[in-house]
Amino acid sequence: MAADDAFNYGATGATIGHEISHGFDDFGSRYDGDGKLHDWWTAADRRAFERLGRQLAKQFDAYEPVAGHRINGRLTLGENIADLSGLEIAFKAYHASLGGQPAPVIGGLTGDQRFFMAYAMSWREKVRDERTLQLLTTDPHAPAAFRANGAVMNLDGFHGAFATRPGDRLYKKPANRIHIW
Repeated sequence: MAADDAFNYGATGATIGHEISHGFDDFGSRYDGDGKLHDWWTAADRRAFERLGRQLAKQFDAYEPVAGHRINGRLTLGENIADLSGLEIAFKAYHASLGGQPAPVIGGLTGDQRFFMAYAMSWREKVRDERTLQLLTTDPHAPAAFRANGAVMNLDGFHGAFATRPGDRLYKKPANRIHIW
């Protein structure tokens, strides 16, 4: 309750956006407005969406949470789409909430920086390697740190907030950033 809007949109807003966007992820998008299994998208929209999904899966396939063991980007795709989509819509909603006014700087951080810091903080966890190895083969969720970092590096707002540049660990070229919606 005491947190500012930037923090609440970055943590709770991104989670709400994540859950809503499941209705349009790689599985949810196959159901129509009545909940019936019916592919209601145009063929061109489906192809474009699947191309972006392959790019996101490839991004996550490259992550190695435990030496020698990578994330399965296809297994985690629905959650990764929801993370990226939820974060993107929460960031837009946060900016809309400002009503054209600048966000205050609090604790030396801009509103955008606080938004992304809150998102990262919402993914804090400590898991043993043995448990991570089990989850890599069974869980449709990527490990938390990769969910946080994998999503933010695709948002232009993140790069603007922290002035990332080539060579920074979370930097991604603008042309390579994945925007699902």
